[in-house]
Amino acid sequence: MPFTPAYRPDPVFAKLGPDFADPVAAARFPQLKLRRRNQDWAARIGLGALTEEEWTTHFGRFEPLPGNMNAPLAMRYHGHQFRVYNPDIGDGRGFLFGQLRDGAGRLLDFGTKGSGQTPYSRFGDGRLTLKGGVREVLAAEMLDALGVYTSKAFSLIETGEELVRGDEPSPTRSSVLVRLSHSHMRFGSFQRLAFFERPDLMRVLVDHCVDVYYPDLADRSGEARVAGLFAAVVRANARLAASWMAAGFVHGVLNTDNLNVTGESFDYGPWRFVPESDPEFTAAYFDEQGLYAFGRQPEAVSWALSQFGGALSLICPVAQLEPALAHFAPAYQSALVERMFARLKLKASGDAAADLDFLQGVFNWLTESRAGWDQFFHDWVGADAARAGQSPRAAHYERADFAPVREGLEARAGGVQLTHAYWRRPTPVSLVIEEVEGLWAAIAERDDWSAFERKLADIDELRAAAALSCHQPVAPKV
Repeated sequence: MPFTPAYRPDPVFAKLGPDFADPVAAARFPQLKLRRRNQDWAARIGLGALTEEEWTTHFGRFEPLPGNMNAPLAMRYHGHQFRVYNPDIGDGRGFLFGQLRDGAGRLLDFGTKGSGQTPYSRFGDGRLTLKGGVREVLAAEMLDALGVYTSKAFSLIETGEELVRGDEPSPTRSSVLVRLSHSHMRFGSFQRLAFFERPDLMRVLVDHCVDVYYPDLADRSGEARVAGLFAAVVRANARLAASWMAAGFVHGVLNTDNLNVTGESFDYGPWRFVPESDPEFTAAYFDEQGLYAFGRQPEAVSWALSQFGGALSLICPVAQLEPALAHFAPAYQSALVERMFARLKLKASGDAAADLDFLQGVFNWLTESRAGWDQFFHDWVGADAARAGQSPRAAHYERADFAPVREGLEARAGGVQLTHAYWRRPTPVSLVIEEVEGLWAAIAERDDWSAFERKLADIDELRAAAALSCHQPVAPKV
């Protein structure tokens, strides 16, 4: 098998034992047709030379990778779903298939979606629609291009089954997705242990997370270690929430089983990008109360962190955890300035409060003017007023209420030269729902993947032009 030295298997989760996951078998699919292969990441982790047959063998039939896990594991967890506690969930249509190290020494997971039934499937079939797989690829690629620390859509294979779903025309085509992520360790993994009152296992899981994800905390012990881990997770997820807001992204389902300890975005179901700034914009049709609306995402993440902290209180006094949770708001605000300024290529003024006030003015103006989210960021990257004046939305920038925003932008201009050809486009690459539906319609009706491939190429161009860092600074194991 053509595995290079960059392939560094390290299946550490399996070593935790049988209290955290259940061995399962992958579904046997009638067809395996490779639809998406993330060759860039495959090359980085030593799998770039796999033939298509070898690829589908490992990521469609799920035969073990060399030196890796002997059997897939369905991870155990609970979670608050729309703030209602559910003890009957876990990996219901996915599993952990393997683990390995990236070039920086950080642990990576192969996690699946649509790979078959598990003990936690309840009444589900354990499958993923092809449309769902296509949407996950698009979300992960666009978020990565916009500087969000996200899981990678590593593989998408069409599996030849006809699925019945209540939220899309049926029967519909099926797929199995493999995502590459630095962690699938959810808040709900800790909540489950608190539910069963297992402080012994909670300490094992805390030690595992420190050892693998936050080794800088290795010299701490006992309650100080737990409090240190919680503080690190709060900071990571504050940055994640800020990144979503800067990207104009609505995750849709911010339940505690969809947030993890490394602050990495993952699991894309009913996501949306906002066409215009609207704090009440929701992604999920079933989010009738707007609990996870665009403007409420920081609140949702903070609330989920409080539930994570509540679980950790099984082994650490609340008084030692509360200071970290109280730090969420300033950590989020600081990260929001960082991520928004990075996207606009601005430089900080040196007055943190003034920069935050300026951004609030930007959000307010975008909401009131309906100028268009992506168009505004495209027009004003680098704060070049002459370039913005050539925009299809230039008339919006002549409004009197835009003057304070313009002044703030120009005062923070970073002097960046926009040399990439992408910046000569009159309109930006975007991924609003109408575009996603159009891409899927071509696939569903004519099996035409050309528009999908063109969109991914456009996203690659955006990624190259924007050059936004998207990796959370998680230290490798020492």
